[in-house]
Amino acid sequence: MSLQYQIVPVTSFAQNCSIIWCDETMEAVVVDPGGDVNQLVMIIKELGVNVVRLVLTHGHLDHVGGTEPLAKELGGIEVIGPHIGDKFWLDGLPNQSQMFGFEHTNAFLPNQWLLDGDVVIIGKQSLNVIHTPGHTPGHVILFSDSAKLAFVGDVLFAGGIGRTDFPQGDHATLISSIKEKLWPLGNDVTFIPGHGPTSTFGKERVSNPFVADEMPLY
Repeated sequence: MSLQYQIVPVTSFAQNCSIIWCDETMEAVVVDPGGDVNQLVMIIKELGVNVVRLVLTHGHLDHVGGTEPLAKELGGIEVIGPHIGDKFWLDGLPNQSQMFGFEHTNAFLPNQWLLDGDVVIIGKQSLNVIHTPGHTPGHVILFSDSAKLAFVGDVLFAGGIGRTDFPQGDHATLISSIKEKLWPLGNDVTFIPGHGPTSTFGKERVSNPFVADEMPLY
């Protein structure tokens, strides 16, 4: 019994949407369905998983643009996240889509906002919700202690960190989120960022020029 995942890059921003499932029950969630809904539906069918909810790490268009159509395609399943601090981003989706040249995207609200300490259940697996503001004020990440996996949205990248020049972004807050909330999870944790390749927290602590603290890998 273990947690499985498949990364599906979506939109022209190559955003890493993740399909995550419990391999015993085949229950699944989709994290950050930013777009390319037909492709996501096809892959979900190929995997043979039962998606029970969509989970959003933050309110930027490339992470949430396909949420409503995908939820509808999958039978009206619930949408949870992000933290309510990103409500203004979801309210502003029509403007975001116009600004970035995307298809018109309606504003929407999730069925549930996520809070620090919440748990997302996937079959017999679970993901812990950690509020990690900085890139956006309502950003959350999802962490599986058993699998040593973290789905970190746009907080941290291999060799980089999230942008903080958007409305209500804050560089010092982002650095604090990374060092005080991600690093304690363990050097051996593999993380799936919102864009680009996976890495480990240990590797980034040694080599990431924005947040390295020269911790030894072992």
